[in-house]
Amino acid sequence: MKLILASGSPRRRELLELTGLRFEVVKSESDESLPVGVNPALAVLILSERKALAVAALDQCKGCVVIGADTIVSLDGQIFGKPKDAEDAFRMLSALSDRTHTVYTGVSLVNSDLTINQFVESTEVHFYPLSDRQIRDYIATGEYSDKAGGYAIQGGGAVFVSGIIGDYYNVMGLPIGRLMQEFPKAH
Repeated sequence: MKLILASGSPRRRELLELTGLRFEVVKSESDESLPVGVNPALAVLILSERKALAVAALDQCKGCVVIGADTIVSLDGQIFGKPKDAEDAFRMLSALSDRTHTVYTGVSLVNSDLTINQFVESTEVHFYPLSDRQIRDYIATGEYSDKAGGYAIQGGGAVFVSGIIGDYYNVMGLPIGRLMQEFPKAH
């Protein structure tokens, strides 16, 4: 059975490569808006399902197993997705400073008969206190762009992190250990 990763994320691609599975990448062009007031765990399930179903509907992907994933950061119930710009990234990183936040990744596996298997993984991440200067220097690297919460734990954002509880790879955007546990159920 052909496996498709419904994501343009280079991080997700690299993580899935670690599994040894053979797969193709087809970027999803699904709607990423959310209903007002949705909780973080449900938000990532909704978005991962939309991505997976959008790709599963393509002619080239019919009969395939499709993996859709979405990652967000949550602090005090507020969802931090990808920052719109540098100012938005500054706001997010300032809020995360010296606090513990939760990173949620929803994964939707759509099999060849369009049955959907889903799960949510969450990881707690604690940041050191950050100065405005540290945040602005990090933002100047451009790494914040296209990253939930405005940072990359596997990149320069690593220096902000004092500890995590949970799956490190989840914070990168794809909890591969859990994915491999769930994968046999999808086909």
